[in-house]
Amino acid sequence: MVLKTTLCRFSGLRIYPGRGILFIRVDNQQYLFLNKKCKRMFHNRMRPAKLAWTTTYRKQHKKDQVSEAARKKRRTASKATARAIAGTSLEAINKRRSEKPEVRQAGREQAIREIKERAKKAKAERAKAASKAAPAARQAAPAAKNIGRGKR
Repeated sequence: MVLKTTLCRFSGLRIYPGRGILFIRVDNQQYLFLNKKCKRMFHNRMRPAKLAWTTTYRKQHKKDQVSEAARKKRRTASKATARAIAGTSLEAINKRRSEKPEVRQAGREQAIREIKERAKKAKAERAKAASKAAPAARQAAPAAKNIGRGKR
């Protein structure tokens, strides 16, 4: 048989069924105390953290060390594993990682040069196409009419 116990609002100790004193404040907040001693201490505005027999005092002053030590969980150390990333194989990644910084820098500069050359070629081709299309566009364009703006 399991007994449903509640905790005292002052001392933090267990209150078994049929025991305890219920105090209902004007704002309808309920306080359940273990005994007259807890109720009296609460009404006299004593601080439970300063009284050695309350659970808050014991927690604050680390008196229940044995039970807390058993509850600590051990962390599992995660091992770093190398994996292939989105279309790049593990061998290619390891090769890149092991190459010297000078080699890597030279490869980067070569790639930048190629991109710039491609951009220059594309710009030259666009300019050539625009120069061919410009005279034809001038002849084909009709004269613009001067149209009034109306009321506005």
